[in-house]
Amino acid sequence: MKKLFKIAITALVIFHFTTSMGQVKKQILVLFHSEHGTTYKLAQAVAEGINKNLQAVAVLKRIETPTNKKLYTDIPIATVEDLTLYDGIAFGSAVHFGNMSGAMRTFLDQTIDIWTGRKLEGIPATVFMGAGSGAGREAAILSFWSTLAVHGMVLIPTGIMGVDTMDKNTAQGNTVFGTTSLASMPGGDRPTSSELNFARLQGEALARVAVALATESPKKQENAKAAVVDRKRVERNLQDLKITLPATPAPAGSYVPYVRTGNLVYINQVALKDGKILYPGIIGKDLTEDEAKEATRQTMLNVIAVLKDATQGDLDRVKQCVQLTGFFNTAAGYSQHATLMNSASDLVIGVFGERGKHTRATVGASSIPVNSSVEIQAVFEIE
Repeated sequence: MKKLFKIAITALVIFHFTTSMGQVKKQILVLFHSEHGTTYKLAQAVAEGINKNLQAVAVLKRIETPTNKKLYTDIPIATVEDLTLYDGIAFGSAVHFGNMSGAMRTFLDQTIDIWTGRKLEGIPATVFMGAGSGAGREAAILSFWSTLAVHGMVLIPTGIMGVDTMDKNTAQGNTVFGTTSLASMPGGDRPTSSELNFARLQGEALARVAVALATESPKKQENAKAAVVDRKRVERNLQDLKITLPATPAPAGSYVPYVRTGNLVYINQVALKDGKILYPGIIGKDLTEDEAKEATRQTMLNVIAVLKDATQGDLDRVKQCVQLTGFFNTAAGYSQHATLMNSASDLVIGVFGERGKHTRATVGASSIPVNSSVEIQAVFEIE
C-alpha cells in the first residue's frame, strides 16, 4: 500500500509539473512614453512585478516621437493594433498639465476602430506616470482612466498597497489610482526605491487580475492569428515573387540613404546592381525599352532594400507607399515614361499589396547622375 501511495504521489507531482510547464503564459503589455527616463524606469519595475507571476509575462513596448527616437531603441515600437493581442495592459506616460502626454494622447486617438470593434472590452488595465513636481498627478491618471473606461477595460487601482514599507521621510508619488514618481522633487534619485516598489506591486496586481480574467475567446484567438499572419505578409510576398533584396547601396556623396521625418520616409535610388549601373545611358539610344524596364525594377528593389533598413528589418511596418516619382534619361520627344515606370509600380504593389498603391509622377531628363537611365524618388508612411 505504501508503495502504491508513493507511486500515486509521484504521478501527481509529475502531472502538476508537466501541466505547469505546458501552460501558455498570459502576455501583459507594458506600454510607455518617456522623454527623460522616469516613466521608463517605472515601466521596468511594473514589468518586474508582472513577471513575478509564474503564469504571466511582461512585454515592454514604447511610443516613439521625434524627440525620443534615439532612446530605448532595444525596445519595440508599439502600434495600436498591438493593444488587441494582450491579456492586460499597463499604460505609462509623463503628466502633462494634469493629463497624459501628447504622444500618448495621439496614440490612443488612433484606436477608434478598436473601440467600435469592442476589442478591448473586459481587458484589465492600469496606469503609472512620471509626475514632475507632482502637480495634477491624480487628475492625470483619472483622465487616462476615462479613455480606458470608454473602451470598456477593467481598471486596476493601487489603493494603499506598499504604504507599510514606504520611506516616510521623503515625499513619494503614491496615489490610490496608480504609481507616480515625483520626478523633479528633492530627496535623491527618482524614482525612489519606494516608488519603484509601488510600481512592482502594481504590476503584480495587474498580473493577478489578468490571469484570473484571461479567456482564450474565439474572437481573441482570431485577432491574434490574423495579426501574426499580417506581420509576416511582406516577407511572404517577397518569397512568392522569388525576390531577394539587394544589399543597401552605400551613398555616393554627402547624403544619407533615407531620411525619416515623423512617420514619413524619403528615399532616392538609381539603377545600381552589384556595384555597377545596370544599363546606363539614354533610353532608346544606348539601351532598349525592355532594358530600361529592367533598370527601373532594379532601382525599385534598391528603394525597398533601403526601406527595410528604415524599418529596422520589418517591412510590415510600412503603412502606405505614398508617392513614387520616376526620372528617365530620354531624348527630346520621348513619351513612354509611364510604361517604363509601371515596372516600379507593379513591383511595389506586388510586395505591399493594398499598402503599395500610390500616387505617381514620371519625368524625362536629359541626364541623370552616374549615367543611370533611371532614378526613383519614393515616399513611404511607416509605423
